[in-house]
Amino acid sequence: MQQLKRHLTRIVSVAEARVWLTALVAALVAYLLFELTGEVLEGETRAFDESVLLMLRDTSDLGMPVGPAWLTKMMVDITALGGVTVLTLLVTLVIVYLALRRKFRTAAFVTVSIFGGWALSSAMKIGIARPRPEVVQHLVEVSDMSFPSGHAMLSAITYLTLGAMLSRIEEQPSLRYFFPAVAVALTLIIGLSRIYLGVHYPTDVLGGWAAGTVWACASWFAARWMLGR
Repeated sequence: MQQLKRHLTRIVSVAEARVWLTALVAALVAYLLFELTGEVLEGETRAFDESVLLMLRDTSDLGMPVGPAWLTKMMVDITALGGVTVLTLLVTLVIVYLALRRKFRTAAFVTVSIFGGWALSSAMKIGIARPRPEVVQHLVEVSDMSFPSGHAMLSAITYLTLGAMLSRIEEQPSLRYFFPAVAVALTLIIGLSRIYLGVHYPTDVLGGWAAGTVWACASWFAARWMLGR
């Protein structure tokens, strides 16, 4: 009995530490997002942003990115993973999967959390209204505003939220970290692809990552409160 009590106490301690760590990360990232947004609105980041974009282009032809042709093709394919079409398909499949497992509350929570985050991304773009980079040629078609990067923010919201939700229902402990690790990796490479393709400034992507991470952390807290541990 004493051994069982010690085991349960250890589990509770780990859970509490995870909560405080997540809260600390969310607070720090939210502060970073607030400061970064202010710098962007004041134009303080423009020199840094443009210098990074120029570093990724051939100095003799700014329409040509550095690196082999296959790298550009790979970046175009990667960036599609953060597009609305792919993300909508992925979210739909996950929701169907959760429904088939009779996790109806989790499916409903995922739906509201992710699409709510997408709405926030659109509102931030409209409110800040930063124009797209003009210093280099865009290698893929874009039409909306620049800050925060929609691909970076939506991929962070979608993949991080799904990773956290799927890890919650995974029964094998060794696999619970697999989903969050994949989510972080996908979020990072999608954001980097937007910079390489010249359609976003680096600070756009940083802002998207930050906003998406804060939303995903908030969703994680909400899930603990609404769905239980």
